[in-house]
Amino acid sequence: MRIEHFRRRVAQALAVIALLGVPAAHAIELTPGISELYTSVSIYPPTTSSMTICYGFVCKRRYELGFTSGDRAALTKIMAAGRANAAAERAAVQKAVVWFDRRVGPVIGTDKRIANADFRYFDDKHNFDCWDTTRNVTSLLLVMQEWGLFKHHTVGEPKYRGNALVLQTPHNTPVLVERATGERWVVDMWTRGYAQAPDVMTVDKWVDLK
Repeated sequence: MRIEHFRRRVAQALAVIALLGVPAAHAIELTPGISELYTSVSIYPPTTSSMTICYGFVCKRRYELGFTSGDRAALTKIMAAGRANAAAERAAVQKAVVWFDRRVGPVIGTDKRIANADFRYFDDKHNFDCWDTTRNVTSLLLVMQEWGLFKHHTVGEPKYRGNALVLQTPHNTPVLVERATGERWVVDMWTRGYAQAPDVMTVDKWVDLK
């Protein structure tokens, strides 16, 4: 009887979810490098319906964002404009990241954030460091990928740079991989201020920047 009761409760919950127009969440398959983004700070990876937003430098502060049907519709519309080719899709991804910044900024206070922020600015409650933006944007890209919004790219392993011998400071970034060519592209939000389009360039070019 208990098993039947449990089954009925699950069925009822799924029916409510369906009526609300919110898809049931399921886990997203992760590569080892992407998985490390989440295990290293002891947070759950994104699902198809929610993600943990990291801020405050190295995920010291956290906020659970549940995607609404309106969020999904907005991102679907943004990405639909990039279906023609890979370059157009990357431009659409930039707009999707700006949408994300505006979506969460007023909620968690990062609408006051600045470019290239780190602990030296003593304003952790309003800012992301590059570890935060790498986790957040990677999560957003994974969710959009699971929603079927990418035609020309897949989400790749995050990329790190840092060479003290040439005075290059440590930095990391999310990555998209172009399906047709295998070319890797960074989507670097940290180097831009609030609601500004992230830097998008090849990994090879990004690695050489200081």
